[in-house]
Amino acid sequence: MGLTSALFTGLSGLNSSQFRLDIIGDNIANINTTGFKGSRTLFQSQFSRTLSAGTKPGSGQGGTNPVQIGLGSTIGTIQRSFTPGSVETTGVPSDMSIEGDGFFVLRTPENERVFSRDGAFTLSADNRLITQDGFFVQGYGVNSDFELIPGNITDLTIPIGSLTTARATDTVDMNGTLNSTGAIATQGTILESQALEDGAAAAITGATLLSDLHNTGGGPALLATGDVITVNGIRRGGRDVPDEQFIVGTTGTTVTDLLGWLDQVMGVDTTAGVAGTPGSTVVGGRLEIRGNAGTENSLSIQSGTLVSNGTTQVPFTFSESQAATGESSHTSFVVYDSLGTPLNVGLTMVLESRSTSSSTWRYYGTSADDTDVRFDIGTGTIDFDASGQFVSSPSNSILLSRANSGANDPVSIALDFSRVSGLNTAQSSLVMNFQDGFSTGTMIDYSIGQDGIITGTFSNGLNQVIGQLSVGTFANPAGLLSRSNNVYFVGPNSGEARITPPLTLGAGKISAGTLELSNVDLSREFINLITSSTAFSAASRVISTSDQLLQELLLIARR
Repeated sequence: MGLTSALFTGLSGLNSSQFRLDIIGDNIANINTTGFKGSRTLFQSQFSRTLSAGTKPGSGQGGTNPVQIGLGSTIGTIQRSFTPGSVETTGVPSDMSIEGDGFFVLRTPENERVFSRDGAFTLSADNRLITQDGFFVQGYGVNSDFELIPGNITDLTIPIGSLTTARATDTVDMNGTLNSTGAIATQGTILESQALEDGAAAAITGATLLSDLHNTGGGPALLATGDVITVNGIRRGGRDVPDEQFIVGTTGTTVTDLLGWLDQVMGVDTTAGVAGTPGSTVVGGRLEIRGNAGTENSLSIQSGTLVSNGTTQVPFTFSESQAATGESSHTSFVVYDSLGTPLNVGLTMVLESRSTSSSTWRYYGTSADDTDVRFDIGTGTIDFDASGQFVSSPSNSILLSRANSGANDPVSIALDFSRVSGLNTAQSSLVMNFQDGFSTGTMIDYSIGQDGIITGTFSNGLNQVIGQLSVGTFANPAGLLSRSNNVYFVGPNSGEARITPPLTLGAGKISAGTLELSNVDLSREFINLITSSTAFSAASRVISTSDQLLQELLLIARR
């Protein structure tokens, strides 16, 4: 019986060595497999034949130990090692590795959720991030405002060349130096028309109908219902005012209606508290246009500017009776609405007041791209201290109307004057330093941060978040089930997947442009190969030796 047992004991050794060689062969075969995790075989002894359980010590003699004969070995477990492999830099932006715990989350074409350490990803024809086998990489998407949607796991898309976007301007930073020692602006331009009277030969008032305007001394009415008065060539600070049209009887019917419309067209800001008592009115039977204070707000209406019915008929002629005065400076810059449409904005700075320890400037915003009739888009003050340093700007925003343009209406822009100073300088100057809006642009590149956030770079210079990778972690990664395609499935002893963003709840960080190599130690595998083959040979010698002894027994029986 002993020799027969030796045969089966040797056989168990052969089987154990064979299994170990299988694992070693798999490890060596996958030495170049991206993200591969090597395994090791752990053995246990099989049950033993007990000849004696031993005895306990007594008063007359000592105890004896058990007498047992082992009956070979068996496989205890095949244990996968999830120690990190070396990282190789590839420079390919879609290649990724995880430094630390966790797995990339993938979706198979059969809608199964699987996990992998292999980050050799690429983009499909529809710009989805996929594995070599066409599995979809999972992560967090964004809404229409490019804000991450937490908890919503979806296929990640990187739409290079197909996604276009723009951003409306929210903030404009101004820079420059204003001459706070200049002349204080106290008056604006005053333009007067020729003397006018109504059909009864009385001086006109604001209530006079436009169809009842006459030059003094009689003559036909200057305007009739339906006439179109075209503004063409009015200038403010030497800069053209946008063309507009007034239809008698539709846009307005009285002289007051016309003057109010002219204030809007020319951008005369009549906000309470502004210098120069601006605003158009009727004085002594004449149309009187009063502009805002400051030389850069000066108004001029050239002869023939106000033309009715598109002919050479000129109902009014204006002459300057007072010039605008005061230290001022003008600058212009471009901002954007929500569709990426460029909008030109003019900003005029006027020295409004000065005291022993402070000075106050007022800004006047204008824009020809404002969609309503008004040319002015806002005003406010800026205060400087005795050192010429910015103190405050109680009201620092402008509003551009974008009604019926398809964009969000209005565009509200905050003006930051904190970098502007009010010192003694030869000439006031002001420039836009920065604005945060962008014109329409197409996505041309992308980058992936350690937190897995994918940032798209657009041709207009805008950077927007377009998604974030998700990472799955497990209480017991060794309990995962390995299948083909370099992926793992949730196993009975792995625990459920905890899917989070990288660097959250123990998840590792993402390293873009790199790949994790196999963690197999080739030199150790060669040593294991030698010891396993030696063990196999030794077990076979046990079998051959037992066979020889059995042959000897047979020979004795024949004698």
